[in-house]
Amino acid sequence: MGIASLHTGHVGLNVTDLARSITFYRQVFGFEIIGQQSDGDRKFAFLGVAGTPTVTLWEQSGGTFATGRPGLHHLAFQVPDLEAVHRAEATLREIGAELIYDGIVAHGEAATSGGVFFTDPDGIRLEIFAPAATGLAPAPTQGAPTCGFF
Repeated sequence: MGIASLHTGHVGLNVTDLARSITFYRQVFGFEIIGQQSDGDRKFAFLGVAGTPTVTLWEQSGGTFATGRPGLHHLAFQVPDLEAVHRAEATLREIGAELIYDGIVAHGEAATSGGVFFTDPDGIRLEIFAPAATGLAPAPTQGAPTCGFF
């Protein structure tokens, strides 16, 4: 049994420094702050576009993102075209974000899509991709599924 109109509402992420993460997600994605509590022991922010939350940040963890444990593998954001991916890559380079590959790469399943793979300040793996992109660097892992994180 499926739900015909099912789609992702928002994604909640644990972060170690709320102010730092708010700055990062606003710079990279252009999100607005929809709601925020930054004092006391319950610190969080709702970020999104046009009043609709896309990402919620919760300052309630320590350390860095654990890629070897069950949970989130990565979070991908689709943009309309390759030019938008290039703009995101330029922003990522400007703010000194960790890029997983040197630039934009094709997805690994002979698709015409591709993107830029990077991490947020807590090591959470992120992707910005365009569904139709040509002239990209080859897929980093041949014969692998779409994701560029392995």
